[in-house]
Amino acid sequence: MTEPTKPWDAALVRKWLERRYAASRLDQAAADRRGYDARDDFDKAAAEEWACRALKDADCIEDQNTLAARLKALIAQDDYPATGLYDDVRFERHVRTYLRKLARMTKANEGFDKFLRHQ
Repeated sequence: MTEPTKPWDAALVRKWLERRYAASRLDQAAADRRGYDARDDFDKAAAEEWACRALKDADCIEDQNTLAARLKALIAQDDYPATGLYDDVRFERHVRTYLRKLARMTKANEGFDKFLRHQ
């Protein structure tokens, strides 16, 4: 027998996005302190921040299907405006990767209960 699917918990998703947003800000600061060798880590953390900032206060979180549609639209975007990056192409690749991760989590309704800083 399969276990019943969990109901969509918008408050949990919003809390997860807020925590990931805060963690990505800390990761950017840590990468910035490490200097030149941590450029990719900085861009990766900036991509996570961009994705979480775009979604954490949005109304689309209230419904799983609406959030999935919003993620699909964000993935299809041509560019992701941000400043202070080292490599725009790498940043955009990381944004799309992170948005795909969120889309998989949203589709399965799993992973939003994991609040550890490093995932």
